Amino acid sequence: MMDTVFGGGVDVGSCTTKAVIVDRDRRILCSQVVYSGTDFEVASERVWDKCLTVAGLHRTDVPAVVSTGYGRNRVPFASKSRTEIACHGKGCLHHFAGPITVIDIGGQDNKIIKLNKLGQRVSFKMNRKCAAGTGAFLEEMALRLRLPIEELNMLAETADGEVTLGSYCTVFSATEILEKIKAGHPVKRIVRGLFHSVVKRVLEMDVLTDTVVLTGGVIEYNPFLAEIVKEHTDCPVRVPPHPQTTGALGAALYALEDNWSEAGS
Repeated sequence: MMDTVFGGGVDVGSCTTKAVIVDRDRRILCSQVVYSGTDFEVASERVWDKCLTVAGLHRTDVPAVVSTGYGRNRVPFASKSRTEIACHGKGCLHHFAGPITVIDIGGQDNKIIKLNKLGQRVSFKMNRKCAAGTGAFLEEMALRLRLPIEELNMLAETADGEVTLGSYCTVFSATEILEKIKAGHPVKRIVRGLFHSVVKRVLEMDVLTDTVVLTGGVIEYNPFLAEIVKEHTDCPVRVPPHPQTTGALGAALYALEDNWSEAGS
């Protein structure tokens, strides 16, 4: 029946696995996040069951599930899979009209996706060589500073200045941070410098154009990064309501379209 058409999306990332369910009106019924761990199949099953429970649905209610992300081929119940590029673009276009430039800051890599006003991809760049500028970089620096990673955003946001860091390499940055601490620089300023370092690494990848949309778990928990991006561009900078689950949302929207077609709508 028409009112029972749903779409599900599962985004298996290197750090976290996300799930989203949307209804026939493209409304988000539920979104859930779990740690990926070392078994992506277990993580995908766990997050999907949690999402179904919260939405009050059974697996048979959502036969169309699209998987995406680093471990998209490890989701046994998925009916199809799509790339992170396609799904992050789809998820962002759900909230913002094209043309847009999507910046996805992930746990292990960064992506810049440019979409035209029709939602078609016109370019794509990805940082594959180094973890600098990613969530892993911030986690390592928080460890060096002996700080909970949850405190980094508040420290950066409330700093009255910043310490410029010259090293992009994670290993060299750690050494540089220790030198800054030894020199007596306030931790808040060092953290703000780290945030600036992340943004500079992303901006090296491509020129920002049109409306810039930031996605990913790093933005979800460190929204002050968006304010730093604004300092470096005249383009409008936007953040979706739940940037961490944007890829899963895009996957769910693709699944909805598949299910809608199969339902004969």
